[in-house]
Amino acid sequence: MVIGESWAQIGSTIAGLMFALATLQQFFPLQLRVTLEQFVLATLQQFSFVQKFCDKLVSFFLPYITITFPEYSGYWSNQGYTAIETYVGARSTTEASHLKGSLIRNSKALVLTYDRKVSDEFDGVKVWWVSGPSTSTSSEDKYYQLIFHRRHSDLITGPYLDYVLEEGKAIEARNKQRRLYTNNPSENWSSYKKNLWSDIAFENPATFQTLAMDPKKKEEIINDLVTFSKGKDYYTKLGKPWKRGHLLYDPPGTGKSTMIAAVANLLNYDIYDLELTTVKNNTELRKLLTETSSKSIIVIEDIDCSLDVTGQRNKERAKSSENLGHDLNCKREKESENEKTSKVTLSGLLNFIDGTWSACGTGRILMFTTNHVNKLDPALIRRGRMDLHIELSYCSFEAFKTLAKNYLDLDSHDLFENIGILLKETDMTPADVPENLMPKREKKDPNSCLESLIQALEVPKKIKS
Repeated sequence: MVIGESWAQIGSTIAGLMFALATLQQFFPLQLRVTLEQFVLATLQQFSFVQKFCDKLVSFFLPYITITFPEYSGYWSNQGYTAIETYVGARSTTEASHLKGSLIRNSKALVLTYDRKVSDEFDGVKVWWVSGPSTSTSSEDKYYQLIFHRRHSDLITGPYLDYVLEEGKAIEARNKQRRLYTNNPSENWSSYKKNLWSDIAFENPATFQTLAMDPKKKEEIINDLVTFSKGKDYYTKLGKPWKRGHLLYDPPGTGKSTMIAAVANLLNYDIYDLELTTVKNNTELRKLLTETSSKSIIVIEDIDCSLDVTGQRNKERAKSSENLGHDLNCKREKESENEKTSKVTLSGLLNFIDGTWSACGTGRILMFTTNHVNKLDPALIRRGRMDLHIELSYCSFEAFKTLAKNYLDLDSHDLFENIGILLKETDMTPADVPENLMPKREKKDPNSCLESLIQALEVPKKIKS
């Protein structure tokens, strides 16, 4: 009887509350009801025991936490989303039952993604990844949601997410298609999307194995590059930005562009070919350089002809007769319409190389090329800015043997000795040698190719005599 009376009393109370609520909704305006509700909630939240009770109630009925990672953050793409997409895509190949395959931009491998949901486990804790929106035709932005039990929040929001991001970036680096970027003129930039750079797939097959240069010098450069690419922790320990500067110099046709391609292929880095003549001022230069990705190569070719960023501190340098033609060409380039309005300065470039802005991005290599190293301002090429000076000279005998292997599959030949003597007496660039080694017929004839090279090497001797 007592229990029955208690339930009757509870039912009567609930019915009374429901009646009061219905009356409130019927006779009070919406604005007043909202105000009263906010007042009551604010009053209750002032009591800590009420807040604790609510938290426990929510935890009991809703023990799982959901974190959403949108594809875009404002107008810009979310790099965390990209890393998560790559990581979860790799996990989905073994965990999900329904997959979608697509060849996405900047990737050289087929990317497999799951339809909606896939599970993962970290240190014995199970989590779930959910993709959205559910249909590819939805106009909503795409996102990933991470769902996990709230008791594991410290582990998941800390070590697990760090692991996911690092692993996603590593997988992306292994699968990515190298890109070649070039800067767009600022009048073509858009305020609502980042289109400072245009890019195409970089498919230059050059490698250090096929690069024609002295083997010892080649080995030194490879060791320097590999050591740098693995030196992030070392640079952090030193308190220095993780970057490297390379200066490639000497005559045209000695392989500077091929060297850059070989470096990109060795390290799997993208290339940003910066055309300074289209950059109007230091502000634009800074915007361009900060929009380059980490672990990339920033190239400025023919730096001695790029605007007035070289030689400004010593304008009275004597011009030798052998460089007269070069000076005239640079003068013509500097008289272009773009350069007339450019205000890029040497200090603006130096500030990004090793100034305050040099720490924006990690693992970058800056590569300058020039045919006239003596014309460059010493402040630009000193050690610490251009850390490695690489002189690419005329074709040596060792370099020739690499070319002979590349073009004719020859490791040795009776004519090699004569060619070695002629190469010591004649300056011929590695770009000119292949023109004579290239077979002129479908069937290779090594003898005729080597004899053609010998004739080309003897021409300068005949002219001098």
